[in-house]
Amino acid sequence: MGRFRLRGRMRRNREGRKGSVPLRAMVPNLVTSLAACAGITSISLSCEGRFHQALVALLIACVCDGMDGRIARLLKASSKLGAELDSLADFVNFGVAPAIFMFFWLTGGPAHVIDGAAVSPRLVRCVLGCALFYAMCDCFRLARFNTMLEEESLPYWKHYFTGIPAPGGCWLVLTPYLLLESFAGAVGLPTVGEIVKEPWFPCFGMGMLLFVGTLMASRLPTISLKSIHIPKRAQRFVIALALLLVAFLFIDLWTTLAVVGALYLLTVPVTMVTFLRGRARYERESPSAAKTANAESAT
Repeated sequence: MGRFRLRGRMRRNREGRKGSVPLRAMVPNLVTSLAACAGITSISLSCEGRFHQALVALLIACVCDGMDGRIARLLKASSKLGAELDSLADFVNFGVAPAIFMFFWLTGGPAHVIDGAAVSPRLVRCVLGCALFYAMCDCFRLARFNTMLEEESLPYWKHYFTGIPAPGGCWLVLTPYLLLESFAGAVGLPTVGEIVKEPWFPCFGMGMLLFVGTLMASRLPTISLKSIHIPKRAQRFVIALALLLVAFLFIDLWTTLAVVGALYLLTVPVTMVTFLRGRARYERESPSAAKTANAESAT
């Protein structure tokens, strides 16, 4: 009788758990929500003209975005809800927040005044249009990424992203601000006040919004660090470079991020050449896949 009673209790316990969610399944979603809160905080700070604090909030959002997926895999708590929440948070953090940041920075803050002179309303509308274009490109990229998860990709795509990832696009579009704050006023260089009064300055910022947004929405292959394998003989050298990068991040965070962003942009043409070689090799080894590759490039 004791065995039957024990089995009955276990069965009732299992039935009771069907309508519940384990606590560990909520942790990744909480981290994603924290990232979204940091992104919204960055938007609020940008609207107030507090750009340095807005960058700190964006950095927190980026760190949380990199942690939530790893925490979900570690706790075996991945879910469709978490994937959708992550996409919405990415749009806020890496689409809307950088666009708002660049809009207010290029137009002189909430008052639209640079060095005591009011910014032209026409220029304000042009900058707003470029910021909207960047945000919509990020939205399009995230939507396309979600649809591609259900499709089987060709073998030569496994080492690449399609277009620049949303976090990379965020820091690339913020590179002008980082470079300006890091190097302006140095020996032989003009100050920040002198640069922002130049007529080409807002045009350069608008060009970055359009350029980075186009790269995000494009089908250009960009490097994926997740699939890179380091040979054993090069591990010490790579570890030394990683430690050097960490040291520079502690010494001067924003300058290091600006330099890394510029270097990442230079990898785009190199990655394109490597991708084309890999695709040509795959088509030579598998002639029947040529039609599939041509159809993919046409779309």
